Amino acid sequence: MIMNYNNIITRFAPSPTGELHIGGARTALFEYLAARSTGGKFYLRIEDTDRARYVEGSDKRLVEALEWLGLVPDNIDDIVTQSKRLDLYRKYALKLVDEGKAYICTCTKDELKVKGEELKLSGKLPGYDGTCREKNIKIEDVVNRPGTLLSGEKRPQLASDGDYVIRLKMPATGEVVVDDLVRGDVKFDLSLFDDQVLLKSDGYPTYHLASVVDDHEMGINYVLRSEEWLSSTPKHIILYEALGWDQPKFGHFSMILAPDKSKLSKRHGATSVEEFKSLGYLPEAIINFIALLGWNPKDEREFFSLDDLVGEFKLKNLNKAPAIFNIEKLNSINAHYITEEILNPKSEILNQFQNFKLPNIQKAELNLIGRGGYKTLKEAAEYILKLRQTPEYVAGILVFKKSDQATTLQALRLVQSKLPTIEQWNNETIQQSLSVIVENNNLTNGDVFWPVRVALSGEEKSPSPVELALALGKDETLKRLNLAIEKLQ
Repeated sequence: MIMNYNNIITRFAPSPTGELHIGGARTALFEYLAARSTGGKFYLRIEDTDRARYVEGSDKRLVEALEWLGLVPDNIDDIVTQSKRLDLYRKYALKLVDEGKAYICTCTKDELKVKGEELKLSGKLPGYDGTCREKNIKIEDVVNRPGTLLSGEKRPQLASDGDYVIRLKMPATGEVVVDDLVRGDVKFDLSLFDDQVLLKSDGYPTYHLASVVDDHEMGINYVLRSEEWLSSTPKHIILYEALGWDQPKFGHFSMILAPDKSKLSKRHGATSVEEFKSLGYLPEAIINFIALLGWNPKDEREFFSLDDLVGEFKLKNLNKAPAIFNIEKLNSINAHYITEEILNPKSEILNQFQNFKLPNIQKAELNLIGRGGYKTLKEAAEYILKLRQTPEYVAGILVFKKSDQATTLQALRLVQSKLPTIEQWNNETIQQSLSVIVENNNLTNGDVFWPVRVALSGEEKSPSPVELALALGKDETLKRLNLAIEKLQ
């Protein structure tokens, strides 16, 4: 069957070793966009064959992170999990042995260590020297050995000196050219590759075998992944040829680097989707931000919804150069989406404030957040929680720089007597009342608006006194004005 490359069928294949890293999220996004933009399929596969690194429950958290981002795979109800397919990988490994394209290797760990040291001393590249390649060891020679992977249905223990592996016969010479969708032609010298292990002594496949078998079985026609896997691609191409299967197209995304051009890590701050969620970043903002880490829209637009990206995305617009993670850019994008979503009564953002111990948020408080300037929901929630507390401040900051204490006290008393008469507590009535006090008493805006702002917030830099009064409500506003007057008297 000849592979069809028109509709992109691809997969996101994380290892369940922890939380979904921002780099993995970007890989998933690009794969999702490539599939959706061509009417194809986006699948999820859990690659859990490295049992030493497996973290219990992380596969479930990976799925939850993808769903939170809106990147729901087409096989969400039937996710492929490699640890449940061991017989499939074993079948293909043994098929290659039968056909003379792979072989059984019985070298022990100690022997491999000695061989490695000998290669190192002779100035050769490290790797397997092919000791067992021409021994023609048969399955029958090892099938009944205690603890080996074919001893009945019983799973063997982790590798020990008596176990064996199955290795692929890699060509000793020649060249493989990877026609990479992002990087163009990339050439590899096959003499630099040793005979790769396909099936480990614990019965589990290596990444190389499992990945190729699963991609074939799942009908994957585009393998899109991070550039760290580019060097493995020649091995996969040889394996496709050995199995007689059509190859998918390959594309390798550029790395995401920290601002100092080093690998992005914990020391640079949050790096996982779960961490960003817990800090109050919105999924729309993260999607928008990571899309621009390596993809170029070819214009000056900055904001893209997921639907926008599906309509715009093209693999040919991916950059080869590494992308730089800029937290200030993410903060700016997140602030935009907070402002955009906060006043939408149907937005799920309202429920998220409960994650930051902010229950029963009021409309006026939402309006205060909606004025902008908050980089995360956590930051916005912390401000509202702080605003709900009676402020602590020194009396001196109540006085505007061009005013004096006596004038400030006069202004506050006038406001204290005027505001209780307001029947409809809204933006217009509060603004009008303060303006009337300025006009009728030969005062300046600084004489009136400044001390009211400080009295309500306890800060010199804060939202306007009108916005604060609305957020606090009439009773709390009057209470804080009284406290301010007491401080100045």
